[in-house]
Amino acid sequence: MFPGVFYALLAGFLGAVASSSAKLSLGADYLKGVCETGLKTWGGEERKFRQADETTACDWLHIPLRLLCGGMLFTCNAVMWTFFAKALRYSSSSARATVTTTASNFISSAFLGQLIFGETHAVLWWVGISLTLSGLLVLHKSAPRDAQPTIAKKDE
Repeated sequence: MFPGVFYALLAGFLGAVASSSAKLSLGADYLKGVCETGLKTWGGEERKFRQADETTACDWLHIPLRLLCGGMLFTCNAVMWTFFAKALRYSSSSARATVTTTASNFISSAFLGQLIFGETHAVLWWVGISLTLSGLLVLHKSAPRDAQPTIAKKDE
């Protein structure tokens, strides 16, 4: 049972990383803003990075960063599906693997959203996550049923 839970948790985390990568690669100008803030912080004056046509390094640097995040999106999705398939293989039920992956994805998305984007969630969102985790706990504590019920033969 433990390998199935581990793979399901990892699949959920990778799904959250993939969605964060998608938000970074397709988001408006988030990476460009991060780049400009980084250059100001680490590089001193912004004028050091101005080119002849008055564009900053971030005007072109955000494009490879977005492509890198797009590549991370596809890579994390591929690895996530691999781990989810392994979770299904090693779990006693597909529902257990699915619920564990979903809960892990929600929680990882919350933490990554806070860490990367500074997002906050409403109390109702946390209530929903708590209910999901409670359902997960009930699902994990319940005893699995036999795969095939025994059939009683009639005496003739």
